[in-house]
Amino acid sequence: MTYRVGAYVVDTSEDKVAQVIGHRGSHVQVRTPGGGAVWEVHASVLRLAMSQEREAVRALANSDGPAPQRRGCARCAELEAAWRVACAATGERTTTTGWALNRFRNHWRLDHVGAPRT
Repeated sequence: MTYRVGAYVVDTSEDKVAQVIGHRGSHVQVRTPGGGAVWEVHASVLRLAMSQEREAVRALANSDGPAPQRRGCARCAELEAAWRVACAATGERTTTTGWALNRFRNHWRLDHVGAPRT
């Protein structure tokens, strides 16, 4: 699949949301949304980001604090697992998955944005 420049995608090999910045053959050049790290991946490991994932990235980009760091946070792991279970059980775009993602995103924003990086 070809992704347009500027599209938000998920690198499934790294489980990271990224933004497309270019193409080279069957590889896609992506970067951390809002700038930062650039890497290149095969198009087959990408998928389009869900609307909730795009909204979360935009919310973080518009926040005044640093990007949250999830390493070592048991609550983040618990909420992310609940979201993934909801996606697997009901599909990606349902009320249930939206609620699960909102709980995860709210925890992230309230407990990690502005907190010291770990």
